[in-house]
Amino acid sequence: MLYNLAQYLVPIFGPARLLQSNAVLICLALYAGFFLTSLLLPKFYKWLPCDRGREFTIHAEAAKGKPTGAGVVFISFFVIIALVFAPVNALQVAIIILTWLTMLTGFLDDRSIKSWGEYRKAALDLLLCLAATAAMLFLRKGGINQEILFWLPFASKQIAVHPVVFALVSTVLLWASINTTNCTDGVDGLSSTLVLIGLGTMGVIFYFILGHKDIAEYLLVPTMPGGASWAIITFSLCGVLMGYLWHNAYPSKVLMGDAGSRALGFFIGCAVMISGNPFLILATSSIIMVNGGMGLLKVALLRFFKIKIFTNIRFPLHDHMRKNHNWSPTQVMLKFMIIQLLITIAVVGIIFKIR
Repeated sequence: MLYNLAQYLVPIFGPARLLQSNAVLICLALYAGFFLTSLLLPKFYKWLPCDRGREFTIHAEAAKGKPTGAGVVFISFFVIIALVFAPVNALQVAIIILTWLTMLTGFLDDRSIKSWGEYRKAALDLLLCLAATAAMLFLRKGGINQEILFWLPFASKQIAVHPVVFALVSTVLLWASINTTNCTDGVDGLSSTLVLIGLGTMGVIFYFILGHKDIAEYLLVPTMPGGASWAIITFSLCGVLMGYLWHNAYPSKVLMGDAGSRALGFFIGCAVMISGNPFLILATSSIIMVNGGMGLLKVALLRFFKIKIFTNIRFPLHDHMRKNHNWSPTQVMLKFMIIQLLITIAVVGIIFKIR
C-alpha cells in the first residue's frame, strides 16, 4: 500500500520516494513489527486463554497458567504490516490470509477447554495445505498453464515438474512444516528462535539472491521478479516474531500456543515452495524437522505399523536433552540455535555454489 501511495506523495514531499525502495520498506516493516508487538502484546494478556500444560512434556507445570495463544496477536499484526508495507499480488494476499487462517485454527484449539484431537487438527492442516498449493498453482504468473520449474541442488538448469508432483511435494512439505514447528514449541524461546533463523534465511535469499537479477544470474539460479516483495513480507513476520520473543525469552511471560507455531510453520513451508527449491527447507528447518518430525515418525510407525524405532530416545528431542542430559532451557535453545546456524550456512553454501 505504501509503495503505491508513494507515487502520489512524491510531488508533494520529495523524501516520500524512499517508500518505493524495497530496502527501506524491509527495514520499516521489520521495525514496525518489532515495536508494535513488543509494546502492545502485554496489553492482550488478559484476553488470552491460559496454558493447560502439555501431557508427557518435561516441566509442563512451569508453563501452566501462563497466557497462551499469543500467535493470534502477532500474526494479526503481521497481516496488517505486510499488507501496508509490501506491494502485494493475488498470490501473496492469498498466502497471507491462509497464514492467518492457520493461526485461527490453532487459536481456537488453544482456547478450547477440550483439545480438538490429532485427527481433527491434521484434517484442518491438510485442507489449508491444499488451499495454499492451489493458490501457488493457479495464482502465480501464467496460472496453471505456465510450466512449473524447480531449481535443485547440484543442477545448473531448471527442471520441469508436473502439477501433480508439485502438489504432492507442496502438500507434504507444508503439512510437515506446520506439525514439526508445533512440536518444537515446548521450551521458552526455542521454536521462535529457530523459526527466526529460517525466516531470516528466506528473507535474505528472496531479496539478495532470487530478487537480484545479476546475483541470480551469477549463481545460475532463476530470477524471481517478486522476490523483493516476498522479502518485505518475510521480514514483516521476522519483526513481529522478535517482538514476541522479547516477552517469550526464558523465563517466558507469554506463550505463542498452536496459534503461533502452526502459522509460522505454514508460512516457512510456503516461502520454501515459492522459492522454487524444496530443499531449502533443510536450510530453514533442519533442527525443527529432527526435533519434532522424528517424534511424529516414531508415533506413526508404532501406531499404524507396530514398528518401534528410537526406543531409547524421547521426542520431541528437546525433552530428551532436558531429561536425559540435564540441559537447561537456555542450553537447549542456544545449542539447538548454534547447530541450526551451522547447518543453514552449510546448506546455503552447497545449494548455491555447487551447481
